[in-house]
This record gives sequence, C-alpha cells and structure tokens, in this order.
Amino acid sequence: MSIPMQMKFKFESASSVPRCGVAKQGAEARGPSSWKWVEASVWTERMLAALGNGVKGGKWYSLIDKVYNPKTLKAAWKKVASNRGAAGVDKISIKRFRSNAQFYLEELERELRSGSFQPSAVRRVHIPKDGKKTRPLGIPTVKDRIVQTALKMVLEPIFEKEFLPTSYGFRPGRGCKDALREVDRLLKEGYTWVLDADVKSYFDTIPHNLLMERIRKRVSDGEILHLIELFLEQEILEDMKRWNPISGTPQGAVLSPLLANVYLHQLDLSVHRNGFKMIRYADDWVVLCRSMEEAKDALSLIQSWIDNNGLQLSPEKTHIGSSLQPGHGFEFLGYRFEGGHRYVRSKSLKKFKDKLRLKTRRTRGDSIEQIISDLNPSIKGWFGYFKHAHHYTFNSLDGFIRRRLRAILCKQQKRPGSGRTGKDHRQWPNTFFAERGLFTMREAYILARQSR
Repeated sequence: MSIPMQMKFKFESASSVPRCGVAKQGAEARGPSSWKWVEASVWTERMLAALGNGVKGGKWYSLIDKVYNPKTLKAAWKKVASNRGAAGVDKISIKRFRSNAQFYLEELERELRSGSFQPSAVRRVHIPKDGKKTRPLGIPTVKDRIVQTALKMVLEPIFEKEFLPTSYGFRPGRGCKDALREVDRLLKEGYTWVLDADVKSYFDTIPHNLLMERIRKRVSDGEILHLIELFLEQEILEDMKRWNPISGTPQGAVLSPLLANVYLHQLDLSVHRNGFKMIRYADDWVVLCRSMEEAKDALSLIQSWIDNNGLQLSPEKTHIGSSLQPGHGFEFLGYRFEGGHRYVRSKSLKKFKDKLRLKTRRTRGDSIEQIISDLNPSIKGWFGYFKHAHHYTFNSLDGFIRRRLRAILCKQQKRPGSGRTGKDHRQWPNTFFAERGLFTMREAYILARQSR
C-alpha cells in the first residue's frame, strides 16, 4: 500500500523518555511480589534492590559469574528438561544428558568460567505453517539451550524493567489473553480504525550490530556480550549446507524472544511518545486509532522507524481500515475483529478442525468413550482461548465433532455412512454423546455468559 507523506515525529531513546504515563504502569510500578518469577540463585534481594534503585550509569557489570554459577546452571537444566525438545547436532538427547547431568554441567561451568565455551551448530528443520507453507526452526544442542537459559535468567529482569506494558509477547506474567483484553478495551473506547502491520521475516533480519548496541546500553560485561554474539553468529546446519548468519536471531533459540523484544522496545517507546495506541505481541502488532488520519500518521511513524532500523514492512500484510466496516477488520492472535464482533480466524479454525480429524479417523479402533476422553482436553483448551468468539462457531464445531463420531460408530457397525443421515441422528442423538461426557462448546458458552 502507499505510504503517507513523512511527518515530524519524536524518536527518543529509553533514557530520554520520562518514566510516566503508560511507562510507569510497567515494571517500575511493580511491587516486590511481581518479581517472584526471577531465578533466586541469581536475583538475590541485594540484586533486586539494585534493579529497583538503578545501577551506576544504568549499566550492569560482572554478570558472567551469575551465568556459570552451579545453581544457575542446575536451574537452567531443569527448565530445559521440562521443555523436552529434540537433540541437536551432537545427538545428545534430554534422556542421555540426564543420565550424566552432573558431569555435563560441571563441564559447562569450566568452559564458561575459562572463556573457552563455544556453541555447536544449530540443526535447522522446517515445520508446517498454514497448510502448504513451512517455517524454519533451529534446534540447538541441549548444552547450548542450558547456557542460553542461564543467560536469559541473568539478563531478562534487566530488560524487563525497561519494557512498556504495551508489549505482551514472551514476557513473564503476560500473554495473548492480556493483549486481546486491551484490544477489546480500546475498541469499546472508540479506537476502531486499525493499522495492521507486519515486519517481513523479522526474526531473520534483525541487524546484529544495532541489536548489540541496544544491549550494551544496559550490559557492560564483555564476557556476557561475547556469549550473546557467539549465539547470534552460531553456525546453522541444514541437510548438507552450513553457514553463519549475518543478521537475525534463530527461531527456536531460548534467547531469541528476549532479544527480539529488546530490539523492538525502541519502537514501543517511539509509538507511545507520539501518542499512539499499539498492542504488540513479539513481531505481531496492531495500532488502534480514532480516525483514518491518525492511522495514516501512525503508519508514517512506524515506516520511518522500520526504515531507520534495518527492517522492512511487508506491503501485502500492511493495511489501514475501519474494524466496524465489513471486509475491513483485522486479525490478531488467532481472532478476527470485524463489525463490532470477534470471530475465530479462518486459519485458526482450519487448524483446529484438522487436529480433530486426526483424532476421529473412521478407522480408529478405540471405543467411543475412549475417543471422547481423548478429544475433551483438546476441545476444552481450544474453547478456553476462543470462548469470546461469535457463538455460531461453537454450534458449528459441536455439530462437526458429533458427525465425526457418528461416522466412527457407522464404521464400527460395518455399515456405510458418514454420520449425516436422519437414521444416524436417531440412533446416536446428541444426548448419546452428552451421556458419555463429550464436552459441548455451546453449553460451555451459555454457562460462561450466565456467570458474567
């Protein structure tokens, strides 16, 4: 789409933005209880006091000892183990690492302490995305995941203190539902014009030099900075190809979400400083405005910031429209907002139905009770996230699930049918499935409405 004429905007650094308004609603306004998520072996009461009061020059020194502290590495290993995940290029799985964990952790401590640690190559695979498309995913070794987790435990509170409350992605105590609640609130207050923008291949294009500049403003420990650079330039192995990236943070790396938020924090500050309402979840964001002119101004600001920071907006995924007009809504975090309603995004709906199809193949030999027991957690989890969507979605999905179950019952009775005939409905009415415990979204939706 065409970009509006350049306007005069305020682009200010973190240090020059007054800690007031929306900024003060963030980390600075939190009490001690809100820092319970930090790793206690790193962030002692003395460290947290320094975080709250500020350190000399706003920079942190001598942090590497917190990374190689045996308690930190052990805590990092526990997190990596709980997340499971596949083995990297060294073929050391979580199970194999666990069998000799003490030895491996002591080895990591020695390497980090001596400065001899070198990350292994990242094994790159491609996972399905939106049907026929795929997206790259990096799989670091278990050892590298532990070191990155330890680094994140040390660094995250330093930057979390700076982040604005308009950012929701991959942050402690924040998530998609919080971002969606803020979107709802702003729409109800009349911010119905939307700028929906997308950065082209964001995680792959973050300039390393500019990212490191932002990190150096808060961290002056050379060994920590060197470790981050090692991970940014970590060799990638895909099939028989090997290369070292010159930009970006590898998707799948433990540090990537934090580094991505650090880089876009300056955008958050610029948008807020110029009075716009942006809700950002990692690299997915919307700006809600009261008029088309305001939305165009927001686009001009963001386009200018993107151009000056080595990134690119995707023209085909960037648009301005009134969310109240049919066909001009916007999609955000799995939902579509249009005409004053929330709907399930078509891609999200298709993905869920595909998952249901896999669980309800006609050839499945389990009892109907076992199949229902297997289905219910998926249905409940999906409804828990999408329960604010338009109610017709739930009626339709309930019917779809029951048809799939009737088709299985037809197959088990060795007769043709796809669960759609009147005979099928009479033999297995809705009450048949309800009596066997099938979770019904329509009923859950009605109950949720009554309890408000």
